[in-house]
Amino acid sequence: MKIKSHIPNILTLGNLLSGVIGCIWVIEGNYQAGAYFILLAALLDFFDGFAARLLKVTGELGKQLDSLADLVSFGVLPGFILVSWIQNLTSTEWLAYLALTIPLFSALRLAKFNIDERQSDRFIGLPTPANALFFSTLPFLSSQLAQLDFLFANPWFLIVLAWIFSLLLVAELPLIALKFKNFSARDNVFRYMLIGSGAILLLTMGLAGVPLVILFYLVLSVIENSVFSP
Repeated sequence: MKIKSHIPNILTLGNLLSGVIGCIWVIEGNYQAGAYFILLAALLDFFDGFAARLLKVTGELGKQLDSLADLVSFGVLPGFILVSWIQNLTSTEWLAYLALTIPLFSALRLAKFNIDERQSDRFIGLPTPANALFFSTLPFLSSQLAQLDFLFANPWFLIVLAWIFSLLLVAELPLIALKFKNFSARDNVFRYMLIGSGAILLLTMGLAGVPLVILFYLVLSVIENSVFSP
């Protein structure tokens, strides 16, 4: 077997390794560090698919391995981050476990994605990397917006937020995918709006801007659906 056939799977294993190391950091008490490993995992997740298409070595093994890696990096790790964060806010230890809907619904989302043939040019439900990036960077937004401390210091706010986003993972909600059939402004106006606004938020706010980008992504997708619905 040619070496090139292993390259996408090596990148996928790098994604998995990032998720595992991120979990270790969170267990040791540094849940903000988990965001950096989710970012690294997302980068590797992008490049493993890119490499598979470029080298034309896609296969069932790579598909299954990708889902297993994503479950750890984009399901288990953000779940750990939320549990750690909530445990620091309350003396009721079991309360934090209510946020573990994130890894459970991430597993459902990944399983649905593997058998859903409708998601070739757009997503149905929130992608697990977007969900993981939202929750892992939420502590950065919390530290930057002190006026919202009354929300971020409330464990029930975080738990309800986890429940809402868990449902979004498996919702029958068409969402924008950055897959271009052409580059015309007319056909891609919402994609360009997302890219432009996302770039501005990230440049001005850094990682604290990521949750706002994800929220804008959801709102923009709903608007696009209403505009182009039959």
